[in-house]
Amino acid sequence: MEFGFSARTFLLIISTLAVSICDGEGSDTIPKDVVEVNLKQIRDVSTNSFGDLCITEQFRLLSVPIDAQRYDAARQKADLAAMLLQDLGLVHHNGLQDAISRNLLVSDQHILSARVLAINVTTGELQNCAWWRRQAMEMGGPRRLTENTPHIGQRPDAEYPWYEDADSTPALRSPKFMPSPTNISYSGWWTYPYYSCAERKWLISYSVPIPSQGRHGTKGFLSLDIDVSNLEVNQCEESESSNEVDILHGTHKCHNSTSKCLYQQNQSEGTWKTGCYMCKCRDGFYTTHNDGLFNGTLVEVAYSEHLENSSEVWSQVFGCLQCAPGCKVCKGPEPCLATYHWPFRITLLVFSVTCAFCTVILIIYMFQHRKLKVFKVASPIFLSITLLGCATMYLEMAAIYPVLDMYACVATKWSRHLGFCITYTALLMKTWRVSLTYRVKSAHKVKLTDKQLLQWMVPILLVMLIYLSTWTLSATPVAEEIEDQEGLKFKQCSYNWWDHSLAIGEVLFLAWGIRVCYNVRNAESLFNEARLISYAIYNIALVNCTMVAFHLLIFPKAGPDIKYLLGFARTQMSTTVTIALVFGPKVIRVLKGQGDQWDNRARSRGVTASFSLNGIGLVPEEPPDLYQENEELKEEIQKLAGQIEFMKIVHMEMNNRHVKPKTGGYFSSLAAPAIQSPMAKAGCLLAKTSSDDL
Repeated sequence: MEFGFSARTFLLIISTLAVSICDGEGSDTIPKDVVEVNLKQIRDVSTNSFGDLCITEQFRLLSVPIDAQRYDAARQKADLAAMLLQDLGLVHHNGLQDAISRNLLVSDQHILSARVLAINVTTGELQNCAWWRRQAMEMGGPRRLTENTPHIGQRPDAEYPWYEDADSTPALRSPKFMPSPTNISYSGWWTYPYYSCAERKWLISYSVPIPSQGRHGTKGFLSLDIDVSNLEVNQCEESESSNEVDILHGTHKCHNSTSKCLYQQNQSEGTWKTGCYMCKCRDGFYTTHNDGLFNGTLVEVAYSEHLENSSEVWSQVFGCLQCAPGCKVCKGPEPCLATYHWPFRITLLVFSVTCAFCTVILIIYMFQHRKLKVFKVASPIFLSITLLGCATMYLEMAAIYPVLDMYACVATKWSRHLGFCITYTALLMKTWRVSLTYRVKSAHKVKLTDKQLLQWMVPILLVMLIYLSTWTLSATPVAEEIEDQEGLKFKQCSYNWWDHSLAIGEVLFLAWGIRVCYNVRNAESLFNEARLISYAIYNIALVNCTMVAFHLLIFPKAGPDIKYLLGFARTQMSTTVTIALVFGPKVIRVLKGQGDQWDNRARSRGVTASFSLNGIGLVPEEPPDLYQENEELKEEIQKLAGQIEFMKIVHMEMNNRHVKPKTGGYFSSLAAPAIQSPMAKAGCLLAKTSSDDL
């Protein structure tokens, strides 16, 4: 016998494909209430709460589609068998029907039972039924069923979940069948999953109609059952497992906003079961019950009661509460964030801003009195730069006032380091000029103008600006969470190698400044400015080192308010003390009306006119000070007269060796009355003069 496809069979396949494509659109949209009804049926079956099931009805159909493509091999075999039966005919090949049904079971282990029905086209009565069941395959193979099957001579029962009504056509699909996917051509239809009382399993069936070859011939119906009880009912979110009922994902009853679903694999194999999950509180939420874990079965029951308005356990017991602000994980309502005492911080901020405002006023005041000697000899331009740096350092308290973020941290780094660099460099340049002038002992006086010092100061500030800009752009400072001694969290600007590198540079800069101040410790200047600036530099170094020790050693776990207080103390002890030392005596002299008078006490201590302007001399654009010029000329004449007198005496003794020095004279020695040569005396005198000059 030759097997092949007829033209009619080919047209049937094409028409079935078209119907399947049209019916497959929108098949995944299932109303939530329908899904809930099906979940209740699954729960009833798993708990043996059958009700009328298995008494008045033998099947319970679910209207929940499942992915049947995993059983595609069985479907293809059924399609091929249906086409074979159509071409060979059904009436005269009863043995072929049995052979096909039986071998479908043997060929695929997923197939639980297979059947072929031959139905009279005219009357719709059953002419033949070959129904084989997969039972005891290891003990002799499948078994042909005779009980609970459609009777010969009667119309088949349309209540079978796998049976298509005799009057139906492929275009009029029964609601028992799932929509077909759009990308696969099916000759038949898959049923929705259903519970079979006879098999005590969850099944799906694939049914293929076999059209009749004549007007009064026989049409066939091939169907096979697939056991889907091994599929998992995962009500949590989607997973990567392919052995799950996809449509039931996300049907858990956890409070989704406060808890998450953790799937627990069903231990009862061969059955579907709801509630196989645990509800766990999400990060940032807590509960006082069961350590934040709730059994899904209990949650399902509580949710059902909640829908019936009979209990509020689901909302009150199985819900999670939000943690206190700032807590990622918590076990109770205890706070996780440190408390900011805003009135205290506002008080310190107002005081710091007031100091910055007063600093600006002091700049204006000094500019108005810049021609007074007390400001004029101290370089008003460097005094203004110093005050601008101090005002910048005061503004650090405004940067660290709020709860820190990235912008506040950037402002903190800039105000702290740039303000320190401006203030400290201006003071150090003035002290360095005094040091250079003080160390020169020749008659020629060294004069360094403000313009020359600014040429040294600008590169230092430029290096700081480049460093801070690179830091901000490449590794922007951010606020990180730290904990205080009580474990409460708050924000603090991060510290990394950028901070450490800059700190090392500032320490070296402070060390150089201390060395310069040490060199001018004995220098005398008008208004005692060099010594006061040295004290200010010493104070800056001491305060910064002390505050570092406080932060790292004494208060490593201090809270935000203590750290703010330490920052305020550092600012006041360094900046305010610097302003008081450098500008306090000057302002007091101006208020007393002595701002335009020379410091007579400095004159009496031997401060010469060479130091009257701290080494800068007269600036070219100002008219010469005749009093200063006269004083300088007197000093030079006195030095020259002393040298001439000394050389005169030395030469006289060298040429008159018989002359003895008088007792108590210029060359006499109280400790050694012995006569010394004039050359020896001259050597001693020169050594003494040199030591006095040094």
